[in-house]
Amino acid sequence: MTAPLVTILDDEPQIRAMLSEALNDAGFRTLTFARATEFEAALRRTTPDVCLVDLGLPDRDGLALVHRLALESGSSIIIISGRAQVQDRVTGLELGADDYIIKPFDPVEVVARVRARLRSPKAPERAQNKAQFNGWTAFFDRYVLSAEDGSETPFSHAEGEVLRLFLEAPKRLISRQQMQESLGGAAGESFDRAMDVRISRLRTKLREDPKNPRLIKTIYGAGYIFLGDVRWS
Repeated sequence: MTAPLVTILDDEPQIRAMLSEALNDAGFRTLTFARATEFEAALRRTTPDVCLVDLGLPDRDGLALVHRLALESGSSIIIISGRAQVQDRVTGLELGADDYIIKPFDPVEVVARVRARLRSPKAPERAQNKAQFNGWTAFFDRYVLSAEDGSETPFSHAEGEVLRLFLEAPKRLISRQQMQESLGGAAGESFDRAMDVRISRLRTKLREDPKNPRLIKTIYGAGYIFLGDVRWS
């Protein structure tokens, strides 16, 4: 079985070398890049399982790159950045990142976060990649929501993980703890914030009324419940 591939995009050679060594020792394959242009060229030839992306890149806006990766690549995305402000973390998660690690960091933590992402279910590995519900069709093989009028709205890999979790357990309460266990990542404020961001974005893409959503309901103090009728194919 081929070892999972992790790409490392960071303009600091010491960080690239440190992360590559730690991940290789843990059994992963790695590719390292100093510039976004080199990284994007490599993505046309291969699809990594996890992308580690620094935001302070010399040739590209890191957040814009993260957003594009979230919509197009299907890979899990972990931001590694020296930007420690809460708003930076929120923005990164809103744009589709799966996790956010602040520099300086322990390489052991990065390895653990990568493993957590790989424990999360990935749509291409599932037998069924199309779900129909309440006038919508979700295509998990190409990360698109299709409406009854034929219009299409892309969703990120991270948003797709949450949507699939709801669609595989309709009309059942899903607690925060169940979400954390299913999706991976460390429990706590950052995980809760990430889930809030992704669910908010999913509601927007499903054209939900923010004051009274009809599909994804919040059960305060308990979790969430998806009220649609789902058919998989």
